[in-house]
Amino acid sequence: MLRIAAAKAIRPAFTNLFSQTIYRSLNRTTASATYQSVRWNSKVADTSADSAKTTKKVLTPQEAAKKAALEKRDDLQRDWDAKVLSYEEFLPKTQNPSANAYIIDVREPDEVIQGMIPGAVNLPLSVMSGALHLPHQEFKDKFGFEKPRKNQEVVFYCRSGMRSSTAADVAKRNGWDTNKILNYKGSWLEWTAKQNEKQ
Repeated sequence: MLRIAAAKAIRPAFTNLFSQTIYRSLNRTTASATYQSVRWNSKVADTSADSAKTTKKVLTPQEAAKKAALEKRDDLQRDWDAKVLSYEEFLPKTQNPSANAYIIDVREPDEVIQGMIPGAVNLPLSVMSGALHLPHQEFKDKFGFEKPRKNQEVVFYCRSGMRSSTAADVAKRNGWDTNKILNYKGSWLEWTAKQNEKQ
């Protein structure tokens, strides 16, 4: 009887101790498994990184051409501003016109009636993008001057400098040399004001 009472008294303590031992063992096993998993994943990642460094994909000629075309397109679409000319920088270009450089007025024909900067030709911004794709002779017949070459210096101006900035961007996106595209941002308003000061 005493033995049964003692067994009943020990049983909860033994069960509790057994449960704790199993719980600790499981926690150690889980922690160990987690640690091993992390180490293994880390090794796999390191191996992948190493193999990525050592094996560089060789492009076929078609893939290389496509990559080059995409890089060129991205370069053409990148934000960019043409070099801005001050009045003082622009003035000599009007006094000594050159066959290798154009001053292009991008205002509309009804605005050009007010006058133009000496040496300038008119290519309205509204038709400029399409005009740059015309064959040389068709361009000359339509606008009355030779089509600018892509490596030729061009200075754009308008009324107040907004459209001239856009025109410079249009030229760039159509493949013109960005080192040869200039923007007289003061444009017609500054030009006329400076000319009136001289009188």
